[in-house]
Amino acid sequence: MESFDVVMWMDITVCLFLTILLILWLFFVVRREQVLVTYYTNLLFSNLIQFSVMIFWKSKKDHEYYTTEIIFIGIYIFGVIANLEFKMCIAAERCFLIICPQMNCIRQTKGALLVSVLVWILCVITAPLCLVLNQQFLITILVFNLSPMFILSFAWTLRAPPSATSVPTDEKRRVLGTLVVLLLNHFLMIFPMAVCCTSIFKYRMDFPYSVISLFLLSPFMDLVLFVFMRKGPIDTLLARLCFCGMDNIAGDLSVTPTVTTPV
Repeated sequence: MESFDVVMWMDITVCLFLTILLILWLFFVVRREQVLVTYYTNLLFSNLIQFSVMIFWKSKKDHEYYTTEIIFIGIYIFGVIANLEFKMCIAAERCFLIICPQMNCIRQTKGALLVSVLVWILCVITAPLCLVLNQQFLITILVFNLSPMFILSFAWTLRAPPSATSVPTDEKRRVLGTLVVLLLNHFLMIFPMAVCCTSIFKYRMDFPYSVISLFLLSPFMDLVLFVFMRKGPIDTLLARLCFCGMDNIAGDLSVTPTVTTPV
C-alpha cells in the first residue's frame, strides 16, 4: 500500500467522521448563538464532496464504465475548486476584519450567503470546463492565481494590527493564526500539486507519491483551521507565541550598541 493510499483511507475514515460531527456542531452553534460560520461550513461541504469521490475510487471495480469514472472525476474537481475558493473567502473575511473593520458587508449573513452562492455557481461552470478543456492546466491556473491573494491577505493583516484599535488583541492573534494555517495549507499541500501538474502537462512526468499524500492531507488541515478560528485554548498558545516574539525583539534592541556623539 502506497503512502497516498494510507492518507486516503485516513481521509475516508477519520476526517470524514470528524467533518460530519463538526458540521452538525456548527449548525447547532449557528442556531443557538448566531455565530457566522457560513464560509467555513461551505468549506467542509466541499471536503465532503471530495470524500464521497474517494469512497467511490476505493470501492470501484475494474469493470466500471469509463463514463462513470469521468463523472466522478468532474465531481472531485468541483469539490477541489470549491475548497480553494472558500479558503480564499475565509482569508479575505479575516483580512478585512483587521484592515477595514467598518467594511463588514462580507461578514454579514446576507453578504456571506450571496458570496457562497456565487462561489458554488462559479464551481458549477468551472468544473465542466476543466473536463472538456484540460483539467490539470485550468486547476493549475486557478491555484497560481489564488496564491498571491493568500500572501497579500497575510501581509496586509500583519501590517495592520497596530492601527486596528477596534479589534480586540486576542481576535487579532486568532486572525493571524488562521491566515498562517491557510498560507501553510496552500503552499505546502496544494501549491506543490499545481507545480507537478504543470510539469506533467509540459514534460509528461508521473506524480510523486509524496506530493499526492500532502495534497490529500489538506482536509485534515481544514479541521485544524477551526481550532484557530474559535475562542479557546489556542488563545493561550497564540499569546505565548506573540509574547516570545516580543521578547526576542526586545532582546535584539537591548544588545544594539548606542552611538554617542562627542560634545
